[in-house]
Amino acid sequence: MAHISATGQRLDPYLNYKFRLLWDGKPVAGVSKVSALKRTQEVVEFRSGGDPSTPYKQPGIVKYEAITAERGITHSVEFEQWANKSWNIRNGVGAEVSLEDFRKDIQLEMFNEAGQLVLRYNIFNCWISEFQQTPELDASAAGIAVESLKIEHEGFVRDYDVTMPKMPAFTDPA
Repeated sequence: MAHISATGQRLDPYLNYKFRLLWDGKPVAGVSKVSALKRTQEVVEFRSGGDPSTPYKQPGIVKYEAITAERGITHSVEFEQWANKSWNIRNGVGAEVSLEDFRKDIQLEMFNEAGQLVLRYNIFNCWISEFQQTPELDASAAGIAVESLKIEHEGFVRDYDVTMPKMPAFTDPA
């Protein structure tokens, strides 16, 4: 049970193993790992010739790191179909990219221990830059075969409409 303060605010951090990835408004089945959402802002330094030796700093260009999603290989074709929209040699010359729909907005949701939605991030203009169809295969190993996508995007924002769920009142069973 999460530690809750007298004001009803959660004090314990959320755990990292209850999450789901959504695209096209639906959860993507079997996703077992998603890399961190990360943004980096360039630092621009400048100074005038008569200024002290220390330069001024101001924010510059923002860059968003690609997201990697992994799942065990099944007969589901969702990863492959989306990856094929940004490059599919079988479409023929001049039609290798599906320009009208190779990008999509996706969501990443996190849940608390009770399975209640606690955080949602909206991720914009996503497309696939790398698709790993199969893992390295090894007849001497026993493991899950995993496929992965490298998802490029143009930014993310937290959905502030998702708020901390109300904690049910504790009732003593005695």
